[in-house]
Amino acid sequence: MSLRRRAESSGPVKGTGAVVASPGKTERPSFTVSGLWTDTMGRMGIRALQLLIIGTVVGLIVIAALRLTVLVIPTLIALILSCALWPLVMQARKIMSPLLAAWSVFLGSLLVLGGIGTGLVFSVVREWPTLVNQAVEGFNELRSLVEGVMGDFGITIDQSQIDSLIDTVTSFATSSQFGTGAINTLSAAGSFVTGLVLLLVILFFMLKDGDRIWAFFVSWTPLHFRDKWIMSGDRALHTFGGYIRGTAIIAAVDAIGITIALFILQVPLALPLGVVVFLGSFIPLVGATIAGILATLIALVANGPIVALIVLGAVILVNQLEGNFLQPVVMAQTLNLHALVILMALTGGTVLGGIVGAVLAVPLAAVAWSVVKVWTDREGAEELEHAREDIDEEMARYEAEQEDSEDDEKSDEDAGRNDPEDEESSRREGV
Repeated sequence: MSLRRRAESSGPVKGTGAVVASPGKTERPSFTVSGLWTDTMGRMGIRALQLLIIGTVVGLIVIAALRLTVLVIPTLIALILSCALWPLVMQARKIMSPLLAAWSVFLGSLLVLGGIGTGLVFSVVREWPTLVNQAVEGFNELRSLVEGVMGDFGITIDQSQIDSLIDTVTSFATSSQFGTGAINTLSAAGSFVTGLVLLLVILFFMLKDGDRIWAFFVSWTPLHFRDKWIMSGDRALHTFGGYIRGTAIIAAVDAIGITIALFILQVPLALPLGVVVFLGSFIPLVGATIAGILATLIALVANGPIVALIVLGAVILVNQLEGNFLQPVVMAQTLNLHALVILMALTGGTVLGGIVGAVLAVPLAAVAWSVVKVWTDREGAEELEHAREDIDEEMARYEAEQEDSEDDEKSDEDAGRNDPEDEESSRREGV
């Protein structure tokens, strides 16, 4: 040991190349400036900076879109409608030129969808004040019933606030500004007519030259990423088109089912209520529910509580059929989103764009998720299944380790309790 200490204190040994720091010199610091960007915190900082830049760019795009709603909203609506009508254009191109096919589909959709939609909307607009008044009366009757029940338990409600809220909602819903307020997002930077004309023009050119427009954009993409862009466009086409067609089918089934129930029960304003259900179904989760509540309140006023309960049961039955049968069958591959994601998309779209934003938020979220799956190679559900299996295996391993540790502790306690030497030593200590 003394020889080793003498060798260490005498300095470096010749031929070994070993360097021993002298007592008077400070050691070199263990970190460098470059190391600050390669350790865990450095990598986290770089990733946070990247996310901040991406968030800033997305925020600027959203602000610009909100400033140019007269251009952005018609373009998005035309894009979604063109994706829904594109299969008809491709079928028409087999027997006619692209220009004639575009005109045929464009004018045919205007005559069929535009004519029917205009007639139904005007029927609702004509009966809208009556619908609102009937709904308010139904709400007042329901409120009186609830107040009577709550009064038996000694619970009181501030009547003035409820009356003020009802007056505000009624005056707004029955005013002439309600219709313009509903489309205020579309006409923020111009008039509604300008946006409608722009929508029709963009829709026609997308039906006529949609494939050429997409090919132009793809031609600017890098070759090593071109397949991703092509797949993203294909997924967006199928998602937008499938969403509109599927939602229209589901909305028609909901409207027909509830309208038939209203006609059988002889509830007034059955046809306008059916139109409201159809239009409301384009807003997932909440649209059809609100329309069903409106029908129930009108039935409560016009036909009494028994018929209102039957209407409520019909609305619940139709919604259950939609959620458990129609949605999985019709929208299985199109709207592959969790209900929480849909709710968050609806909330964000409503805050940013009002009613139009609520209608467009869900298909945009579905397309965004489809594109993300393409770029991250998550087309299938294998990753999710693997993650679930890993979670189950990890939890099983953790539970097994916990059981083994508990068994070891129990065995140690039993061994200590049965050891005669420990008992003898404990007895002696006690004495």
